[in-house]
Amino acid sequence: MKCPFCNADDTSVIDSRVSEEGNRIRRRRRCLTCDKRFTTYETAELRLPRVVKQGGDRSEFNREKLLTGFMRALHKRPVPTECVDEAIERIMQKLLSLGEREIPSRKIGEMVMRELYKLDKVAYIRFASVYRSFQDADDFHDAIKEVQKPRRKK
Repeated sequence: MKCPFCNADDTSVIDSRVSEEGNRIRRRRRCLTCDKRFTTYETAELRLPRVVKQGGDRSEFNREKLLTGFMRALHKRPVPTECVDEAIERIMQKLLSLGEREIPSRKIGEMVMRELYKLDKVAYIRFASVYRSFQDADDFHDAIKEVQKPRRKK
Protein backbone atom coordinates (compact mmCIF):
# COMPACT_ATOMS: atom_id res chain seq x y z
CA MET A 1 0.00 0.00 0.00
CA LYS A 2 1.47 3.36 -1.03
CA CYS A 3 1.73 6.13 1.51
CA PRO A 4 -0.76 8.92 0.67
CA PHE A 5 1.69 11.51 2.03
CA CYS A 6 5.04 10.68 0.40
CA ASN A 7 4.05 7.97 -2.12
CA ALA A 8 6.53 5.48 -0.66
CA ASP A 9 5.80 1.79 -1.21
CA ASP A 10 6.94 0.68 2.24
CA THR A 11 4.16 0.80 4.83
CA SER A 12 3.39 -1.48 7.73
CA VAL A 13 0.13 -2.45 9.40
CA ILE A 14 -0.01 -1.29 13.02
CA ASP A 15 -3.54 -2.45 13.90
CA SER A 16 -6.42 -4.34 12.21
CA ARG A 17 -10.03 -4.42 13.35
CA VAL A 18 -13.18 -5.93 11.91
CA SER A 19 -16.14 -3.52 11.64
CA GLU A 20 -19.20 -4.06 13.82
CA GLU A 21 -21.14 -5.34 10.80
CA GLY A 22 -18.33 -7.81 10.08
CA ASN A 23 -18.08 -6.89 6.41
CA ARG A 24 -15.05 -4.58 6.47
CA ILE A 25 -11.57 -4.50 7.99
CA ARG A 26 -10.05 -1.24 9.22
CA ARG A 27 -6.26 -1.13 9.14
CA ARG A 28 -4.02 1.51 10.73
CA ARG A 29 -0.81 1.82 8.74
CA ARG A 30 2.50 3.59 9.22
CA CYS A 31 4.80 4.75 6.45
CA LEU A 32 8.32 3.43 6.98
CA THR A 33 9.77 6.38 5.03
CA CYS A 34 8.01 9.48 6.45
CA ASP A 35 6.62 7.85 9.63
CA LYS A 36 3.10 9.25 9.07
CA ARG A 37 0.04 7.17 9.88
CA PHE A 38 -3.14 6.59 7.86
CA THR A 39 -6.15 4.32 7.79
CA THR A 40 -7.28 1.95 5.04
CA TYR A 41 -10.45 -0.13 4.72
CA GLU A 42 -10.69 -3.54 3.14
CA THR A 43 -13.97 -4.92 1.78
CA ALA A 44 -14.91 -7.86 -0.42
CA GLU A 45 -15.34 -6.94 -4.06
CA LEU A 46 -18.47 -8.46 -5.53
CA ARG A 47 -19.02 -8.21 -9.25
CA LEU A 48 -22.56 -7.49 -10.32
CA PRO A 49 -23.50 -8.67 -13.81
CA ARG A 50 -23.33 -6.34 -16.79
CA VAL A 51 -26.72 -5.09 -17.95
CA VAL A 52 -27.80 -5.93 -21.49
CA LYS A 53 -30.18 -3.27 -22.81
CA GLN A 54 -33.00 -4.09 -25.23
CA GLY A 55 -30.97 -2.73 -28.13
CA GLY A 56 -28.04 -5.02 -27.27
CA ASP A 57 -25.84 -2.37 -25.65
CA ARG A 58 -24.06 -3.46 -22.49
CA SER A 59 -23.23 -1.34 -19.46
CA GLU A 60 -22.05 -1.77 -15.89
CA PHE A 61 -24.75 -2.23 -13.27
CA ASN A 62 -25.48 1.15 -11.70
CA ARG A 63 -27.09 1.25 -8.25
CA GLU A 64 -27.84 4.95 -8.70
CA LYS A 65 -30.00 4.25 -11.77
CA LEU A 66 -31.93 1.70 -9.74
CA LEU A 67 -32.41 4.21 -6.92
CA THR A 68 -33.53 6.88 -9.41
CA GLY A 69 -36.19 4.53 -10.81
CA PHE A 70 -37.49 3.79 -7.33
CA MET A 71 -37.51 7.46 -6.34
CA ARG A 72 -39.39 8.52 -9.47
CA ALA A 73 -42.04 5.88 -8.90
CA LEU A 74 -42.25 6.69 -5.18
CA HIS A 75 -42.31 10.48 -5.60
CA LYS A 76 -44.51 11.96 -2.83
CA ARG A 77 -45.47 8.50 -1.57
CA PRO A 78 -45.29 7.60 2.14
CA VAL A 79 -42.52 4.99 1.87
CA PRO A 80 -39.53 5.25 4.25
CA THR A 81 -36.06 5.51 2.72
CA GLU A 82 -34.98 2.44 4.69
CA CYS A 83 -37.60 0.35 2.87
CA VAL A 84 -36.30 1.56 -0.50
CA ASP A 85 -32.71 0.77 0.51
CA GLU A 86 -33.77 -2.72 1.64
CA ALA A 87 -35.62 -3.33 -1.66
CA ILE A 88 -32.56 -2.26 -3.66
CA GLU A 89 -30.36 -4.48 -1.49
CA ARG A 90 -32.68 -7.47 -2.14
CA ILE A 91 -32.42 -6.87 -5.89
CA MET A 92 -28.64 -6.60 -5.74
CA GLN A 93 -28.38 -9.77 -3.63
CA LYS A 94 -30.62 -11.59 -6.11
CA LEU A 95 -28.42 -10.44 -9.00
CA LEU A 96 -25.30 -11.65 -7.17
CA SER A 97 -26.90 -14.99 -6.32
CA LEU A 98 -27.77 -15.62 -9.97
CA GLY A 99 -24.05 -15.83 -10.70
CA GLU A 100 -24.55 -14.56 -14.24
CA ARG A 101 -22.01 -12.38 -16.04
CA GLU A 102 -24.76 -10.55 -17.91
CA ILE A 103 -28.44 -9.94 -17.25
CA PRO A 104 -31.13 -8.42 -19.47
CA SER A 105 -32.39 -5.04 -18.28
CA ARG A 106 -35.90 -6.50 -18.61
CA LYS A 107 -35.18 -8.95 -15.81
CA ILE A 108 -34.03 -6.12 -13.54
CA GLY A 109 -37.20 -4.18 -14.42
CA GLU A 110 -39.32 -7.17 -13.37
CA MET A 111 -37.44 -7.34 -10.05
CA VAL A 112 -38.11 -3.63 -9.49
CA MET A 113 -41.80 -4.12 -10.23
CA ARG A 114 -42.03 -6.98 -7.69
CA GLU A 115 -40.39 -4.82 -5.02
CA LEU A 116 -42.58 -1.79 -5.81
CA TYR A 117 -45.67 -4.01 -5.66
CA LYS A 118 -44.73 -4.88 -2.07
CA LEU A 119 -43.87 -1.29 -1.13
CA ASP A 120 -46.63 0.81 -2.67
CA LYS A 121 -49.34 0.00 -5.23
CA VAL A 122 -49.45 3.54 -6.66
CA ALA A 123 -45.69 3.51 -7.23
CA TYR A 124 -46.03 0.08 -8.83
CA ILE A 125 -48.60 1.43 -11.31
CA ARG A 126 -46.45 4.51 -12.03
CA PHE A 127 -43.42 2.35 -12.79
CA ALA A 128 -45.47 -0.15 -14.79
CA SER A 129 -46.92 2.64 -16.92
CA VAL A 130 -43.45 3.62 -18.12
CA TYR A 131 -41.87 0.17 -18.05
CA ARG A 132 -44.69 -1.49 -19.99
CA SER A 133 -45.31 1.59 -22.17
CA PHE A 134 -49.00 2.05 -21.38
CA GLN A 135 -50.81 3.40 -24.44
CA ASP A 136 -54.24 4.27 -23.11
CA ALA A 137 -56.54 4.28 -20.07
CA ASP A 138 -57.34 0.58 -20.53
CA ASP A 139 -53.72 -0.28 -19.72
CA PHE A 140 -54.00 1.67 -16.46
CA HIS A 141 -57.35 0.03 -15.73
CA ASP A 142 -55.80 -3.44 -16.17
CA ALA A 143 -52.89 -2.55 -13.87
CA ILE A 144 -55.29 -1.25 -11.22
CA LYS A 145 -57.31 -4.47 -11.41
CA GLU A 146 -54.06 -6.41 -11.02
CA VAL A 147 -53.18 -4.67 -7.73
CA GLN A 148 -56.71 -4.99 -6.39
CA LYS A 149 -56.87 -8.78 -6.71
CA PRO A 150 -54.93 -11.01 -4.27
CA ARG A 151 -51.52 -11.91 -5.70
CA ARG A 152 -49.88 -15.34 -5.54
CA LYS A 153 -46.47 -15.54 -3.90
CA LYS A 154 -43.54 -16.44 -6.15
